[in-house]
Amino acid sequence: MPLVDVETSAVPVTASQSVRFGAGPFAWYTGLSKVEKITFWSCYGGVALDAMDLRIFSFLIPVLMKAWHVAPAQAGLLGSAALYAAAAGGWITGLLGDWFGRVKAMQFTIVIYSVFTFLSGFATSYDQLFLCRTIQGFGFGGEITAGVVLMAEIVGHHNRGRAVGCLQSGVAVGWALAAVIASVAIALLPESIAWRAVFWSGILPGLLLIVIRRHVDEPEIYKECREQAIERAARMKIHDIFRPAILRRTTLSTVLALGVQTSGLGISTWLPAYLTLSRHLSPAVTGLYVIVLTAGAFFGYIGSAYLSDARGRRPNFFIYVTGSIAILTVYLCIPMPGWALLVAGFPLGFFSQGLYGGMGTFFSELFPTQIRASGTSFAYSAGRLGAASGVALVGALAHGIGIGAALLWVCLASYLLVMIATVLLPETGQMARPAA
Repeated sequence: MPLVDVETSAVPVTASQSVRFGAGPFAWYTGLSKVEKITFWSCYGGVALDAMDLRIFSFLIPVLMKAWHVAPAQAGLLGSAALYAAAAGGWITGLLGDWFGRVKAMQFTIVIYSVFTFLSGFATSYDQLFLCRTIQGFGFGGEITAGVVLMAEIVGHHNRGRAVGCLQSGVAVGWALAAVIASVAIALLPESIAWRAVFWSGILPGLLLIVIRRHVDEPEIYKECREQAIERAARMKIHDIFRPAILRRTTLSTVLALGVQTSGLGISTWLPAYLTLSRHLSPAVTGLYVIVLTAGAFFGYIGSAYLSDARGRRPNFFIYVTGSIAILTVYLCIPMPGWALLVAGFPLGFFSQGLYGGMGTFFSELFPTQIRASGTSFAYSAGRLGAASGVALVGALAHGIGIGAALLWVCLASYLLVMIATVLLPETGQMARPAA
């Protein structure tokens, strides 16, 4: 089956796609139609809810370790359970997105992870929570990739970095919601019920998004390519992303996703435990520190979104990795008073989490339309599978060298992978700027 890229497909250009770079910081959004704006906020809500459900567990690690008398390694494995399942669920969602449509796949994901986040609150043992977290992972594994692909195909290539990067800032919003919900629940409710209430909170936003997505339609470019594929009886096949012509990009994209997600998830999963157990902050106060971190992450996503359009996809990664290494080393290695640690959380979030901001745009341009969802989701999912091992590795190493040192070494190795993949992948950012 010939692979057709989004930029060369014979699809009518919408008003939103004709907005050129430099037409204003919000031109990419104001140029969207009403339905496209609904689509953006629907995807944004899904990304935020995905992040909230995933990261809310990190705030509960100290509470669950105390309540169920589990070691850090066991807590790390519990945190990794959903990530392992997400690796499989994410790729399955990508395949469904290429076969049946981006929107249908997103409806499937949100039902699964909302319901099983809710059910996690009823667990009465470690094994039951492990099972709920694992099934939950099959759902949220594909949410962000489905949303990224959907927006990448709706917005023109001149604005794609900003649109997709701003969409991914929903991760910071979801993380902040998780911090607020967990902090309030732990501060106001008895310890035995607080963690349950935190899990129960995940069901209502999911139900709301299911209703909103009834008004979201498939991108024109996807419908056009699907019709052409049906006419040729050449629907996308599972092995298409491993064909010789595309295998190198699939492999390097996976390495890039592995590095970004291992560092990002390692920090978001273990930082609350680090602040509580190593810096001796209370779980309730820890929420404030993480909120500052998520504020930095939000602006980091936005900064990455605009930088990737202005300077290119690869320079964006180089800048963010360099900043991440510098600030994480300072944060974990230099003794600081509480107020300085609080302030340092902003640049830590800006660089370490903002690194995600350029990934979705880059992947959407590396894979052609017919395999865009499956290729992007495979890279995200396989990378997340490795990241799950990285999260567990931090817990295992923490027993001997402490959480801070373990987190630092795992993240430094992850940043090295990001740099290697960035050097070897082609620059696609030239498509985001008009010819001189």
